[in-house]
Amino acid sequence: MATQQTTAKKVTTKKAAAPKLSTINAAAKVLSVSKEPLTAKQMIEQMAAEKIWTSLSGKTPDATLYAEILQEIQSQGDDSRFVKVNRDHFGLNKSP
Repeated sequence: MATQQTTAKKVTTKKAAAPKLSTINAAAKVLSVSKEPLTAKQMIEQMAAEKIWTSLSGKTPDATLYAEILQEIQSQGDDSRFVKVNRDHFGLNKSP
C-alpha cells in the first residue's frame, strides 16, 4: 500500500516595509517635532539619528537638502512647507 504524504506550505506574512521618505519629506518630519529652526546639517544628523533617512552615497547631503528646501521656497512661495528663518536656519511654514 502506498501512503500519501502531504506537505503543507507554511504561509509567512511579512510586514510591509515602511515607504522610504525623500530627503525633503524627512526634513519636514524632523522640523515638525523640533522646537526651534534647524540648519540643513542638523536636520540630516537628526534624520540619521532617528533612522528615518540615511545618505546612500552622497558626500554633502546637507548641501543637497539646503538646495532642495530653497528650491521649494522659491517655486511655491507662501505655499511652501518651509520658511527660511535666518541665515542657514529653516522652520516649518505655519500658513499652508
